[in-house]
Amino acid sequence: MKNYERNMEEEIFQLAIDAFKKNIPTPTEIDTLALEPAVTDGFRMDRRIRMTIQEKVLDYYAEIKTTITRTNTFLLLMNRDKLNMPLLLITRYVNAQMAEQMKQDSIEFIDTAGNAYINKPPLYIFIKGNRPPEIPKHALVKRAFRPAGLRMIFAFLCNPGFENKNYREIAAATDVALGTVGWIMRELRELGFLLEMGKRGNKLIQKEKLFHHWVAAYPEQLRPKQILGRFRGEDDWWQQKKLDPQMAQWGGEIAAARLTHYLKPELITIYVTAKQLNQLLLENRLKRDLAGNVEILGRFWWPGGTWNNDDLVHPILIYADLLATGNQRNIETARMIYEQHIIRFIGQD
Repeated sequence: MKNYERNMEEEIFQLAIDAFKKNIPTPTEIDTLALEPAVTDGFRMDRRIRMTIQEKVLDYYAEIKTTITRTNTFLLLMNRDKLNMPLLLITRYVNAQMAEQMKQDSIEFIDTAGNAYINKPPLYIFIKGNRPPEIPKHALVKRAFRPAGLRMIFAFLCNPGFENKNYREIAAATDVALGTVGWIMRELRELGFLLEMGKRGNKLIQKEKLFHHWVAAYPEQLRPKQILGRFRGEDDWWQQKKLDPQMAQWGGEIAAARLTHYLKPELITIYVTAKQLNQLLLENRLKRDLAGNVEILGRFWWPGGTWNNDDLVHPILIYADLLATGNQRNIETARMIYEQHIIRFIGQD
């Protein structure tokens, strides 16, 4: 992680600490402590802090986020129980609705507007409704985590060594403009995710952290742009259905169920090449229905690569789809997929 991300996190951290102190009617001391290696499944803490409020001492691991999404909070929920001390989320802004949700989920937080949730009996603090200075949302989202960058990162994570292809090959495989490929490669270097090794080419590093960034950004930045529509078919039409992987692949709950034999699917997700959409609809007698249980999305990668599980999308995408639903059983299944299938792609730099 290089200067941009470090500076952004440091600014958010300091502003949130200052805002918290101003909104608490009692003197509060907050110290940053030495951070021993605290890692769980690639979830690496940003800070270790100690709060002293009303003579009560609170030790936390702190996770700093520029923006908060439901996917972010699901990742926190998945990992916090594995830590040996409580987790505090520090972020730019938590709106009133999200504050209520995080209180319900028992996620303690502070933000730069002075909103906060601390629940360490007898100490209880819950502040919501404060608004921060307006900061354009796009200013907080680097190009690498917008749609074009997310397509490239997906290709890199799924296919080790692909970052060493020439820019034209990367552009063709990810449907990213050639000039944009260069910008994103430079940005990945600046953020500390891509190491330039001279004649030995490039090496993707901090892959676990990059993976979690990708998973958090995907539902907000890329997935909505891929949605081709909602549909409905005959009951259980998908049960024995085999897709031609050159044309379409199962994602989400169907893919997770077939991969783990754990989940009973309710939402049917299919990724298809846009040119093959009509053929897919005709073959399976699918009709447009805004309330249908079949969602079809455009595929944003090329078939093949190092994942060859026939008509299922890559486990990284299955994992992201499951987290995006917010369903607790899906989150449990996502954890299984991470442990059984994803670690081998991102576990080593």
